[in-house]
Amino acid sequence: MYIKDAFSSSLQTIFSHKIRSFLTILGIMIGVAAVVTMFSSVYGLKNLIHRNIEGMGWNNSLIIVTSDNQRSGMRRRRNSFMYINREIKGLKFSDFEYLKIHIKHHQIYGMIESWQRFIIENKQNSVNMRATNTDFFLNKTFPLAEGRFFNRFEEEAAEKVCILGYHFAEKNFEDSPLNKMITIGEHRYKIIGVLDNDEINNNGFSFNPWERRRDLSMIYIPLSTGAKYYRSDRNIDYVYIQSSDEAGFNQMKNDVRQALLMLHNMSHDFSFQDIGAEMVKVTTELNEMLRKWNITLTAIASVSLIVGGIGLFSTLMISISERMMEIGVRKSIGAKENDIFVYFIIEAISLALMGAAVGILISGSLIAIIARTASVEFPIPPQGVILGIVFAVTIGFLSGIYPAIKAARIDPIQAIYYFE
Repeated sequence: MYIKDAFSSSLQTIFSHKIRSFLTILGIMIGVAAVVTMFSSVYGLKNLIHRNIEGMGWNNSLIIVTSDNQRSGMRRRRNSFMYINREIKGLKFSDFEYLKIHIKHHQIYGMIESWQRFIIENKQNSVNMRATNTDFFLNKTFPLAEGRFFNRFEEEAAEKVCILGYHFAEKNFEDSPLNKMITIGEHRYKIIGVLDNDEINNNGFSFNPWERRRDLSMIYIPLSTGAKYYRSDRNIDYVYIQSSDEAGFNQMKNDVRQALLMLHNMSHDFSFQDIGAEMVKVTTELNEMLRKWNITLTAIASVSLIVGGIGLFSTLMISISERMMEIGVRKSIGAKENDIFVYFIIEAISLALMGAAVGILISGSLIAIIARTASVEFPIPPQGVILGIVFAVTIGFLSGIYPAIKAARIDPIQAIYYFE
């Protein structure tokens, strides 16, 4: 018997008993829908967390700060004729420029932070002002509501321009502040951009909302402007640098260390806050936790598949008794035991696949409802669909083995005269 003919015959049998076939595959439908939904939910949650961790700039990143491990003015004797002055310099704007040009990175920004008085028309108050560069906004995934970020000329020429945080602009301006002037400290700045509201914490999940709200309540000026007008020695508070991927992180860290030692006359007056390494630990633990949840939830959902398999097994056993005449006739005209076996196995797998197809459609609807309710994106991963189909086919095959063997071994004479 050819596989195509067996498949066609099994479909005819299935559709000739529509209600029974539907009730048979109901358990498989529910099981596959549960497996795919659980898998997709965990997968979507994992992607959402990873995407937002990346959006906050925590992955594969390093923060470089000034260290006071060495006392100012320390001298070390290298040999009897030579001394090297290792006075602490701190991080300079020139260090940031060197690292930006010579170190392979994905994103890099420097930071100067200070409280300043601001004046807008007749209103004045204090504001936390930051001097940084455009990579900060890109790294933190802060979009613009209007205007633009700093351009290259403004960052290099220490231009007096600024970008307002969303909450600062909302609090201090009734209409668009774009292209207006604001006095910060002793200097007047032109407003060239306004940041938009936080996208990460407006999707139903909370990722460090206090810090990000604080970021959006500040005023930002170019790093070169801050170093020129607010630091007499052109020092900066810290430098953030991020590698392109996890594989290049350690090499980037070593390159930064060597470059700063050279620039600082071999003085270890800087230190690293290795948030990249911490995030690797957090991500590893998170992946392990979600993997365990995935296994647990899939195991629970698989119970429905097993119940569906039992129903399929029962239906096939009943089907043997109903189709004794058919089995006898098939064998009497030349069908072998293998042909009957394949016929029943294909019927079992066909029922299981039909249940899997409907279950996947149900799962897609459930995922869409969850995504719309939670205002997040939950894609249905191919792995989840494949897992549901594999489970269904496996259950169908295992449920059909015994009935198929029993049907294949029936004596054709007894089968023909079974109902007499």
